[in-house]
Amino acid sequence: MNKKSLITISWITFFIGTLTFLFFTGEKTLRLYLVNIVIAGLYSFTIAFGNGFVNDFLSRRYSWVEDTRKRTVLGVISTVIVNVILVFFCNYVNFIVYQKQNAAGFFSGTMGFFNWFTVNVALLISAILHARGFIAAWKNSTKQEIVQQKLIARSANAQFESLKNQLDPHFLFNSLNVLSALIDENPPQAQRFTASMSKIYRYVLEQKDKELVTVEEEIEFAKTYCNLLKTRFEDSVHFEFNMEENVLKSFVVPLSLQLLLENCIKHNFATSSKPLVIKIYTDGNYLFIENNLQQREQMRESAGIGLSNIVQRYSLLSKQNVFIEKSTEFFRVKIPILTQKISTMTTPTPPESIAYQKAVERVKELKGFYGNLIAYCLVIPFLVFVNLYTSPKHIWFYWPMLGWGIGVGMHALQTFGIGKNWEEKQIQKILNNRK
Repeated sequence: MNKKSLITISWITFFIGTLTFLFFTGEKTLRLYLVNIVIAGLYSFTIAFGNGFVNDFLSRRYSWVEDTRKRTVLGVISTVIVNVILVFFCNYVNFIVYQKQNAAGFFSGTMGFFNWFTVNVALLISAILHARGFIAAWKNSTKQEIVQQKLIARSANAQFESLKNQLDPHFLFNSLNVLSALIDENPPQAQRFTASMSKIYRYVLEQKDKELVTVEEEIEFAKTYCNLLKTRFEDSVHFEFNMEENVLKSFVVPLSLQLLLENCIKHNFATSSKPLVIKIYTDGNYLFIENNLQQREQMRESAGIGLSNIVQRYSLLSKQNVFIEKSTEFFRVKIPILTQKISTMTTPTPPESIAYQKAVERVKELKGFYGNLIAYCLVIPFLVFVNLYTSPKHIWFYWPMLGWGIGVGMHALQTFGIGKNWEEKQIQKILNNRK
């Protein structure tokens, strides 16, 4: 128990002891005032420390957020048991030890009623403390979730930007390699290649910062890039395009075809007698890039930037996967075609506004339940007092106590989700049967 709690309990002790001295003590002396303060301290510190110990113990073992049902059930049971024991202990010290009353009448008459009344007050205070602990745990959990999702979003955004920034130097490096080869092989072609490369590089600069582009834009760029490759390889490379019209307005990650075309050229040899045939076509919701396998021996290990870049960007933008197929005759890459332009740099879990709204709704539910519980604990003792004081021979208070108590119990079941698992299982069972 922290310093703030001790100060609060001390003020409550002083307040209760003072009220008891002013309104329930006949003789007004300093000694009796101090005695009232001590007795008030006995009740407040004993009950507060006992409930605090139980609450802390349960909170360490069971989370309010993750184990709500178990935490609630154990909290109710342990709170009732602990408060009954503590109240009986305090009342025994007060009435039997200090006031020297007859121990035989401890559970009947005035002492019996005071036992029952004090237990209800203690349970009311315990319920408020447990509600406060639950709300605090829920708020902390919501804040932690929001912070965690913000960190995930920032990390994903930074990773995505890093992947996009790989495209610029990657394209330039590979294009300069081709240009360097053409300068020695065919200088006139090298000039035409340089002119075409400037136009294509402009497209690279424009598109590399976008998350998605249309299939139509990507295909048009791929055709331009293929013409650039034909400038160098002439009849050694053939390109075949077969696109379905209905997917042209859908989306793919930018420069994906350019990276895959580079891979085809880089990892396969191409001659006029054995040309490299590259097919670009669509089938369903996938775009295929396929080439006949004429794998060349690698002089050095490949960095693997192109294909890895596409795979990682798709993993950040969609749950759909990139598929790679390889056999002795062909190598095929299958990239998803996205039907809508999404911005997945937002976190896949609920954003801050949704998490906050859920927290607000949950707090309203809790306030409603604990308001009902507090009203029950205040009104029922008052009805008992009125009944016993006005007509002790005709006991009627147990009817509202029982009826309202059932209502409070049902409210607790609804608030804390106890029994909802059965409903969820039945719903899931019906859905599975329909499937």
